[in-house]
Amino acid sequence: MSSRTETDARLPASMKRKTNKDNGIWRLIWKYKALYLISIPSILYFLIFKYIPLGGSIIAFQDYNIFKGFSGSDWVGFAHFAEMFKHYDFLRILNNTVLIGLYDLIFSFPAPIILAILLNELRLVMFKRVIQTVVYMPHFLSWVVIAGMSVAILSPTTGVLNQLLVLFGIDPLYFLGDNSYIRGVLVGSGIWRDTGYGTILYLAALAGINPELYEAAQIDGANRWKQTLRITLPALLPTIMILFLLHIGKFLDFGFERVWVFLNALNTENGEILDTYIYRAGLLSQQYGYTTAVGLFKSVVGLVLVMMGNLFSRKTTGESLY
Repeated sequence: MSSRTETDARLPASMKRKTNKDNGIWRLIWKYKALYLISIPSILYFLIFKYIPLGGSIIAFQDYNIFKGFSGSDWVGFAHFAEMFKHYDFLRILNNTVLIGLYDLIFSFPAPIILAILLNELRLVMFKRVIQTVVYMPHFLSWVVIAGMSVAILSPTTGVLNQLLVLFGIDPLYFLGDNSYIRGVLVGSGIWRDTGYGTILYLAALAGINPELYEAAQIDGANRWKQTLRITLPALLPTIMILFLLHIGKFLDFGFERVWVFLNALNTENGEILDTYIYRAGLLSQQYGYTTAVGLFKSVVGLVLVMMGNLFSRKTTGESLY
């Protein structure tokens, strides 16, 4: 025992701190071993399906041949990236993706916040639960079903929306057959489908607000609007910022199925995005290296946006992802 003590005494101070730190980490892991065991399936999921596939990004720098594989395919460096920006269709599709992403950020992101605040103001518990159930339900429908319902609602001859327009003396509009409306249809259908489900986290955050704050504000003469501005929104701000950072990380990742089911020959000009372009050029035309470069470009842009947004959030609100 004494020899071990003498040995520890001869260790440099930096090594002692490192040893103590390592022992502390292992003690912490052992203390919460049940939580770490429960997290193993999630860790394996992200490792197998998210991190290991990143190795496939090497295809972006190869003239990839499925029969030759990674080792046998010829290297082309950044040729696919140069081709990407020279392609006559790429800038148009990138512009579509950016515009749809902006519309989604401006209109879709605030929608769950507003709906959660409105639901929180309801005092009749039964009525509130019914409304929540109704607005949650569309989220569990596939985009194929959503597209079918949208076609029926927006039909220029039998659609409910066009029937209402006719009542007001407005000529029927072919929403899914006109480039002018397809972006609005894509964003609007997403708002209808996912807004209700998106309120769950905000309602949970609202439930954690101390009711005494509202009582004190009411005594001071603040109406419901002022209480929302001074109490509700500041309490929601940490949740809003975290979800905002996660949202901008998917800025160029609008979703393949969400768009593909609405596209046709009449609205492709303004409706096609990078995800549908990758499908057409990659799977249908078998340009694997080129479309991997497009996907890698999209991922890098998302990473940069998250890092910039995280830095801005940390400096302004103190909230960040890391």
